[in-house]
Amino acid sequence: MKEKLLELHKHAYVPISNYPVSCVLKTNDGYYFAGVNVEDASTRAGTCAERNAIFNAITCGVKKGEIVEINVMTSSTNTIGMPCFVCRQMISEYCNKDCIVRCFNKNGDFVEHTVEELCPYPFGEEDLV
Repeated sequence: MKEKLLELHKHAYVPISNYPVSCVLKTNDGYYFAGVNVEDASTRAGTCAERNAIFNAITCGVKKGEIVEINVMTSSTNTIGMPCFVCRQMISEYCNKDCIVRCFNKNGDFVEHTVEELCPYPFGEEDLV
């Protein structure tokens, strides 16, 4: 997975932060979907790699609960970056609690959490009733 994530870094569009992030997710039927972070001058109109990969999967017909693994790599060599809270919201809404979220640095070091561990107090559809 490290090699796939590193290769994806080349496709990130990060002219402002110069901080590429890549994401590869896996579905329950063995398909993979990729995403990278994309920035623009207004900074708020861009998107994170995790959401980009999830949107890619949704576009191809993946349904809620069918993602079983999310792999994210930041460009850091020293620390392991975690999904931002906007991405955690999307992950907690679209993935089951036992979905694995694996976060890598460029050296290949990683930490692994379930969605439930990463998002212990999710806000979801049931909160809108």
